[in-house]
Amino acid sequence: MSLPSSDSTDAILGQEFLTWLWYQSDTAPGAFTDIHGQPFAVSMEQRIVVAGGEGEARETASVSGSLSPLREARFGLGTGKKVTRALIRFEKDDMAFQFTLRAEDFSISSLRTPKLDKGDADDEPDALLLEKIYLMETCLALLDGLYARFLKLRLSPQWPKEVADMAQWMTRTA
Repeated sequence: MSLPSSDSTDAILGQEFLTWLWYQSDTAPGAFTDIHGQPFAVSMEQRIVVAGGEGEARETASVSGSLSPLREARFGLGTGKKVTRALIRFEKDDMAFQFTLRAEDFSISSLRTPKLDKGDADDEPDALLLEKIYLMETCLALLDGLYARFLKLRLSPQWPKEVADMAQWMTRTA
């Protein structure tokens, strides 16, 4: 018996994380808190990719559409597919962040942060850059906190119940 490579372990954890995050954001979108206990909202936006199988038997379904309930993608989860990529939105205070996260390597693309206040740019030349870096770090801290919460649950005795609840959610038709 061989152990799975770290690449496949990362992909599996990434898929489980994105699936769990979709479930949590669908069933309790406002039930998230950052590391300081401050609430924020998480939603899966109009683009989700699910895949299952391996090699030539691999099937992928990409679902996108404005205001789409993403039924087809959730149906794919019920048939054993896993979320491999998702467009995620965080809302905290008056800030909104949106990005695409890939399960296989946790790479982030298309990160959109809140608009920068360009009024201060004349006073300090580096102000806009520093503000942009701060916003990116804020978004990554929220994501890190969510992943830590997921790992704590994933390694706990409560995980089988969470999996059962997720399976029930996957088969819901609404």
